[in-house]
Amino acid sequence: MIGGGIGAFIGKTHRVAARISNQFELVGGAFDADYEAGKQFAIQEGIPLERTYATVDDLIETEIKLPENERMNVVAIVTPNFLHFEMAKKLLQNNFHIICEKPVTTSSKEAIELQNIIEDKKLIFALAHAYTGYPMVRQMRGMILAGEIGELQRIDGQYYQGWINPVIHNKKLLSKTWRLNPKISGISCCMGDIGVHAFNLIEYTTGAQVTKVLSDLNNLLPDVKLDVDGTVLLRFEGNYKGVISSSQIASGEENNIVITVYGSKGGLRWEQENPNFLTMLIEGEPRRILKPGNAYNSELAEISYTFPSGHPEGLYDAFGNLYKGVAKAIKEESFNQAEFPTIIDGVRGMKFIESVIQSNAEGNIWIDL
Repeated sequence: MIGGGIGAFIGKTHRVAARISNQFELVGGAFDADYEAGKQFAIQEGIPLERTYATVDDLIETEIKLPENERMNVVAIVTPNFLHFEMAKKLLQNNFHIICEKPVTTSSKEAIELQNIIEDKKLIFALAHAYTGYPMVRQMRGMILAGEIGELQRIDGQYYQGWINPVIHNKKLLSKTWRLNPKISGISCCMGDIGVHAFNLIEYTTGAQVTKVLSDLNNLLPDVKLDVDGTVLLRFEGNYKGVISSSQIASGEENNIVITVYGSKGGLRWEQENPNFLTMLIEGEPRRILKPGNAYNSELAEISYTFPSGHPEGLYDAFGNLYKGVAKAIKEESFNQAEFPTIIDGVRGMKFIESVIQSNAEGNIWIDL
């Protein structure tokens, strides 16, 4: 693991997910820019200090000297955005498989460069759009692709949070929050951090690709350098449209993700804060609630759910499903595009972020994705 040391929420999430998957062992890494803090973390986790490194370069130099059956073969990158590209590039060039936090890079050009290396070396690269790991998101995908709600007619995605609201009204907090620093976060905060999740869920569940975007973004305050709120209109290849609403200043909201897909026969709605429920909407009929752990679900939904029906699972389990898919691919047991997002999703995500920023900057016009 690169990054994810003491106090890092996302690092802990990846570690728990890896353990839940029952396929991985964390054997070392470069856990902190401060080497002493990294070693302290390793001691807490029971990780050997001889495999706790100061830098990615040190990790690569030492690990590639080990016998193939002993060296690390997968590296999780859980650092801030601006570090992803250089770290991933070096690791891929030295034949390490990767699980990377999103967004994959800070530009589509960088993402495409990684894609070329991955395809040339035939390595596994997973992107941590973990919401695709929820069983009922996978069930939703299966039902839509099977035509159970008919021809697509409208797609709505939202992701609302409120955590940045107090930050932007406190100059001290504002100066210390890396997600609002363009040098670290990249060209976008709200859309780059959470709007891209809604975008990914839309393309994952429907199998459709967004072709054009028109955005209206808001930094809210003059000294806030990146977007913290916005709306994006979507166009697809078919005769239907959609919208993404995303905000980090929606006061009181936590992780309010909702995706609703409407078809000619009915609709499906999934909410991240109630992840075990998939709602089916049919005109003139009562709403139906589908739950995991039942025979009416798809095979992919059911292998993504480990408890008997009625026992709730959550974000750790969804992350764990991504790790399970990566393990299968590395072992060459199977490679299922639906089991974990790949570099292709990373490239699509960066093109979405760049197009949204361009649309807003040029006066809220339609931009080809």
